[in-house]
Amino acid sequence: MTHRALPRAAAAAAALALVLLALAAVPARAEIRFGYIDSGRIFTEFKTAQEAQARFDRQVQGWRDDAAEKEKLVNQLRAEVRDQSPILSSLKRQEKEEALQKAISDYERFVQDVWGPQGRAAQENERATADVVQQIRAAVEKVAGDKSLNLVLDSASGIIIYADKALDLTPDVLAELNARLQGATGH
Repeated sequence: MTHRALPRAAAAAAALALVLLALAAVPARAEIRFGYIDSGRIFTEFKTAQEAQARFDRQVQGWRDDAAEKEKLVNQLRAEVRDQSPILSSLKRQEKEEALQKAISDYERFVQDVWGPQGRAAQENERATADVVQQIRAAVEKVAGDKSLNLVLDSASGIIIYADKALDLTPDVLAELNARLQGATGH
C-alpha cells in the first residue's frame, strides 16, 4: 500500500489553491489559525496503517509468487519447444507451441489483471488506503476543532516550505488515532 496522491507539483498547486480559497473566505479582521500534519509520518507510525500495509504486502507477495509460477511454466515450455522441436512430429510440435502460447497469454493476462492500471493491486491499495485516510481525516478534524484551527496543511504534499514546529499537529493526530484505536479494541 502506498500513500499516493496527485503528482507532487499538481498536489502542491491544488493545496495552494485550497489555501487561497480558504483565506479568501475568512473575513478580513478574523484571525486565521492553522497547523499542519505530516501524513507520511502518520502512515508510518499509525498502527492501523502499518497493519493495512502488512496485509497489502502479503497479498502482493502472493501475487508475485503466482506470477513467478506462471513465468516458470512459460520458460519451461519455451525450453521444451526449443529443445524438442527438431525431434517432434509436426502435430506434437504444434501442440507444444499452442501450450506455450496459452501459457504466455495466461501469464500476461494475470500480470495485467493484478498490476494493470485498474488491476487488483490498485483496487486493493485504494480500498485499504481509503479506510486509513478516513480515520486520519476524522482525527485531524477533531484535533483542528479542539485547537480552533481554520486550516490544516499536509507537509508531505510539498506545499509547506517552512513552518514553526509548534504548528505541527502530527503528534496530536497520532495520539487521537491511537486513542480511537484503543477505544475500538477495548484495551
